[in-house]
Amino acid sequence: MHYWQTLRPQQWIKNAFVWAGFLFARAWGDAGLATKVAIAFVAFCLIASAVYIVNDLIDRDADRAHPLKRDRPIASGRVNAGGAAALAVLLAVAGFALATAAGSALVATLLSYVALNVAYSLALKRVVIIDVIAVALGFLLRILAGTLGVGIEPSPWLLMCGLMLTLLLGFGKRRAELVSVAPSGSRAVLVDYSPALLDRLITVCVGGTLISYSLYTISPQTILLHGSANLVYSVPIVTYALFRYLYLLDAGHAAEDPSRLFMSDHHLQLAAVAWVGAVLWILR
Repeated sequence: MHYWQTLRPQQWIKNAFVWAGFLFARAWGDAGLATKVAIAFVAFCLIASAVYIVNDLIDRDADRAHPLKRDRPIASGRVNAGGAAALAVLLAVAGFALATAAGSALVATLLSYVALNVAYSLALKRVVIIDVIAVALGFLLRILAGTLGVGIEPSPWLLMCGLMLTLLLGFGKRRAELVSVAPSGSRAVLVDYSPALLDRLITVCVGGTLISYSLYTISPQTILLHGSANLVYSVPIVTYALFRYLYLLDAGHAAEDPSRLFMSDHHLQLAAVAWVGAVLWILR
């Protein structure tokens, strides 16, 4: 059970970004392509879990000083370092072996994700603003894994919206961490942030996400691809989800872990279901 927890399976929800390109490419009837995207999703889950384990090994001493992270299996000592390292290697080998079935482009994307996380763990996480940009790039690589990695041309609008959304989640996470733990605790970069700065960055990212998604829905290319101008009617759902996130962030709910926040808030869950349902109905 403790080894299962080290995989952080609750974080696999982030890998749903892998499916974004497939959803908007109108290739739902292509079983072969769907299989490749499913492979990309599973491979990303395996590689991401391997990265989480390595990060927990590197940060285990600092995590012991964190009010929440100190209960992680590695930081608490329930899983020893040798066993965790072996599991990380096993997951990485399995993930890359699976990715080869989808092609070299997916393998290259996963390698880029690993390289990004190595750079993040060794240096980028200590550089203000760059730390959040690095996290956002990790999400963009998830989108690319489900597009370029399987032979789907990624939409520039999709990449822009994904970037702004993940920057929002990243800065929101820093904002929540800043008020919940001492800045000098487990994340040293917090000393370089202030609530006022983060509030301004969050405002910019909310506006960027909403504007980029709205422009995507009314783009001539989008209307031509889907044969419908009705995707714009999904904008109110996205608007509510963004505003709900801001409300939860302001109210001090568990925004320092966006995955846990999503799993615990029924409003965000219903908004996600409503958005997927609306998109599938509009693009059917």
